[in-house]
Amino acid sequence: MPTLSLSLPSPADQVARLEALGLHERAGITAARLREAAAAAGDGLVVLAADLVPPSALVPHVRWRDRPAFVVVDMTDLDDFAPVADAVAPSPVYLLHEPDRGDPYRNCTPDEALPRIRAAGRAPLTLAEGLTWLLQCPELLERNACTMTVGSRLRRANGSLDARTPALWISNGTGRDGRERRDSPKVGWCWAGNRHTWLGIASASGRTPLP
Repeated sequence: MPTLSLSLPSPADQVARLEALGLHERAGITAARLREAAAAAGDGLVVLAADLVPPSALVPHVRWRDRPAFVVVDMTDLDDFAPVADAVAPSPVYLLHEPDRGDPYRNCTPDEALPRIRAAGRAPLTLAEGLTWLLQCPELLERNACTMTVGSRLRRANGSLDARTPALWISNGTGRDGRERRDSPKVGWCWAGNRHTWLGIASASGRTPLP
């Protein structure tokens, strides 16, 4: 059940922003094709597949109240967090339907929330999708109301999942973040078995490929 009402820009405006940032070139997609995709899109978030435009390529473009985003220092493996089975991009350009911050899952662990999300017919957002949403809608993040993107997980060599889950929130400028990063959007991680009263767990109702 959606819990945060955010008005997405039109697909044409979303694509114009991606194009202005040169992200279509990073994806190896022509501007003409991206505009065709926008023309074919209905309501939703236009996303470039993470294998073409990884999170590390999105972070430098993300702003929150004119503050640049950053990645926590101990997440050097940012782009190694791959989509879980029900969060795989259906095509190089696709539409993410009804993205939601997941406020009802605050104070739930990702391990607890995922079965409930799936039972509701929804799928967890990936980190790249969360960053794309934040790129288009900075108001996604609020003080004491941010989100985890648990559709991206790191798989160990033995096939088991790393216990970390990616998250997006606002830095308080403490610890290793540094005071200069206070109020900056932050890409970090949380343990899959931990609860946070201020972090929802983002999900979507589906993904549709675009031409």
